[in-house]
Amino acid sequence: MIKAEKLTFGFTSTPLFQNISFSLGENCHCAMIGSNGTGKTTLMNLIREPGKYIFDGKLTLDGAGRIGYVSQFAIREGDQSMTVYDYLCQDFLALEQAIGDVCMEMEDTADMDAVMARYQQLLDESDAMDADNYEVNIRRQLKLAELESKDTLPLEALSGGELKLVQVIRQMLCRPGLLIMDEPDVFLDFENLNGLRDLINAYKGTLLVVTHSRYLLAHCFDRIWHLENGDLQEFEGSFTQYSHARLQKKIDLQLASIADEAEIQRINELVEQLRDAAEEKVDPRRGRALRSKVSYLNRLVSRQIKAPFVEIRQPDIKLPEVDESDEAAQLLRLDDYSLAFDETLLEGVSFAVHSGEKVALVGANGTGKTSMLRGIWKNQNPSIHFSEEAVPGFFSQLHAEILSEENTIYQEMFACGFESKAQVEEYLQKYCFDPDSLGRKVGQLSGGEKNLLQLAKLAAGQANILLLDEPSSHLDTFAQIALEDAIAAYRGAVLMVSHDFYTIVNCADTILFVENGGIRPMSARAFRKMIYKKHFSKDYLELELQKKDFETRIERSLSSGDCAEAQRLCDKLAAVVEQMQKA
Repeated sequence: MIKAEKLTFGFTSTPLFQNISFSLGENCHCAMIGSNGTGKTTLMNLIREPGKYIFDGKLTLDGAGRIGYVSQFAIREGDQSMTVYDYLCQDFLALEQAIGDVCMEMEDTADMDAVMARYQQLLDESDAMDADNYEVNIRRQLKLAELESKDTLPLEALSGGELKLVQVIRQMLCRPGLLIMDEPDVFLDFENLNGLRDLINAYKGTLLVVTHSRYLLAHCFDRIWHLENGDLQEFEGSFTQYSHARLQKKIDLQLASIADEAEIQRINELVEQLRDAAEEKVDPRRGRALRSKVSYLNRLVSRQIKAPFVEIRQPDIKLPEVDESDEAAQLLRLDDYSLAFDETLLEGVSFAVHSGEKVALVGANGTGKTSMLRGIWKNQNPSIHFSEEAVPGFFSQLHAEILSEENTIYQEMFACGFESKAQVEEYLQKYCFDPDSLGRKVGQLSGGEKNLLQLAKLAAGQANILLLDEPSSHLDTFAQIALEDAIAAYRGAVLMVSHDFYTIVNCADTILFVENGGIRPMSARAFRKMIYKKHFSKDYLELELQKKDFETRIERSLSSGDCAEAQRLCDKLAAVVEQMQKA
């Protein structure tokens, strides 16, 4: 269906990707992954609309037909008073109208062949969409996404996550030859994320999905495209299997590197002997032998280049350095806090955040979590109390609240107190920004790059209590892990809104579960058990913990040069991965 050969594209003299080749067959469910800023969205857009881009190489889409698309944003457009059911019917009713119009045209036309051709085209489209059964299919999809009770609601009454699912359903109902989705999971609460998982797994068609969701990656997809360092690697299998294969490759490369180093040292010594001998006596045979060994040595050295998918660009995220303080010190308190717009969302909410405590606000979309966090940051409500010692810092999912789209990266960071461009360059390299990119405007950055820039600005400050609104959204999986490590190491307090299950369980000490207009405190352990009981098999949690432990130990063994131990652990990891595939 999709086939690319030696595809090269870039906006500047440096290509985003160079000489990449890939293919995607019918009914494959493919996830495209890669570090922030590597060009995933650009490649996806190039596949969607190749005529808009000037590129080298060959790209063919045989049999793809119409390409469907779901944006990473739940865009509210058109008549928002329309019901969910009517919205999902629109494409089918439009097709019925088009067929009816052609039938009427047949009664009075001089070019029957052209009209019949158009009529047949519409009938073929109707068959492809299973239009005769569209009402049944709509009901089935709504039930699959656990939205059947929303069918009579107007679109304006849906949360952002619910609207995103409805937009996914509409595209799936039309059954395009290829459906492309760009981060469809962003900002979905856990229930909606499960609905998206079920929709993806039940879809009988070809999917190409850009996602950083570790949950979706672990439970959907049978093919992985990894775009990294200008190259693309294809892998047939699940993301869990791919993660294991990447670690095994890393071990293989390190073992090969050790062997290469020994061979390079041996050939170097032989080259020096041949060179000394050639200087003592002119001998054509010795000259040829010397040139041959030098050529072999050069091949060995060039072969040492690391595979682009083994050494991933993982940012070194550091949150503000703060002095250790009394762990009992209260930095933030809410007393009888309420929130209302057209209707009351929260009422009588009271809680406190202490120094060093990591608290997650969790709950369904539309329950007021982000509005409450933003209200705490603005601190204009008498129910909100910061202590005198509190120095708050804010991360917003609305980038424009923190970053100016017209500023360059350098301008944003220089405002944080850096004294020179060299300081900014050295600092931002830890966040995977190349020195040459500092002149780019914020508006040109990807969502993940904007998040990394926000985090870099936060880290340059002195906040001892961080208010984080969906900090892992748009970040690639490797950056998500780096953020979780940074939060765990941070000595200050954190109050964050998150829908990412992994971020919550890896970072939070306490969960404030927002429901029914109030909050219900629970421990991270209780939250984890609640989620796994509802959505996973009983063995999955234990297997996942084993997997993470093995991966950490393998990386540690490789760092210390103990390849034998790394291989032993990787063999054990393979058994865990096999069990997870069956769980």
